[in-house]
Amino acid sequence: MSTYLVTGAAGFIGSKVCERLLADGHAVVGVDNLNDYYDVRLKEYRLAALRGQERFVFLGLDIENLPELEKLFAANRFDAVFNLAGRAGVRYSMEHPHVYLSTNTLGTLNILECQRKYGVKKHVLASSSSLYAGCPLPFTEDQAVNTPQSPYAATKKAAELIAYSYHQLYGIDVSVLRYFTVFGPAGRPDMAPLRFIKWIDEGTPITLFGDGTQARDFTYIDDIARGTILAAKPLGYEIINLGGGRTPTTLREVISIIESALGKKALIDAQPAHRADIQETSADITKAKRLLGWSPAVSAEDGFRKTVEWHIANRDWLKTVQI
Repeated sequence: MSTYLVTGAAGFIGSKVCERLLADGHAVVGVDNLNDYYDVRLKEYRLAALRGQERFVFLGLDIENLPELEKLFAANRFDAVFNLAGRAGVRYSMEHPHVYLSTNTLGTLNILECQRKYGVKKHVLASSSSLYAGCPLPFTEDQAVNTPQSPYAATKKAAELIAYSYHQLYGIDVSVLRYFTVFGPAGRPDMAPLRFIKWIDEGTPITLFGDGTQARDFTYIDDIARGTILAAKPLGYEIINLGGGRTPTTLREVISIIESALGKKALIDAQPAHRADIQETSADITKAKRLLGWSPAVSAEDGFRKTVEWHIANRDWLKTVQI
């Protein structure tokens, strides 16, 4: 049995990683500041599945709070850190850039400094495909990502660089995971999948930016959690794409899948494309296959059907969730 620290444990990816680690027989300390960037009831829903398990401890802690982090590291012997806390969302980062810098960059620095001080040698860092904006398809890890098109992407790039410096200076083993449009049950309400399902189900017009031909390499949450845990192996310093594998799905196709699963037609409120949005993402996952033995098992279509089923089972309380 190993003991792991998971930051952002109430988040979409963090909670699923905790769930899988516990199922594998490990002990998990989960921390999360439970901020109100989106409806906290979704975070509490995810935590409810973890609370009460004997090998799970949850602390309401902010990774920006270095003194409290140091107390946590002093009281535990962690085998690795899954650093999945962070501020997400391209558009929101344009309105609140300082928050993104302090959480995504300073928070990561705080964790790495605690790892250096207390001898925790493995760090798994959540990054983003948003860094690839402006790069040719398919996106590969060796592409230069030096032209971020949002504060969100810039702060994720900064976190990667800080992690690299701690690898070089102090020998911390780092796996940087660039996630591609993660979706599934209990997903983030600021992202299209949950919003589209809720709006179509309730007969509310979908706010669609652009013409719907923009495509994403959607990756199902269970596949992401599995890949994240596989990345805890010793690798040195590696950046690894976790994505659908060059199978992007357009938003129009997503809407069609949801319509079919719900048996309802969507109403469309067309809006101009947002300047910070990428037209298409497509992940080259050759490296993930080689280093981790990972490839996605759930197709976008099956994943959206599973997500619709979850929504139907929980629609009574989801009706009042703010999106």
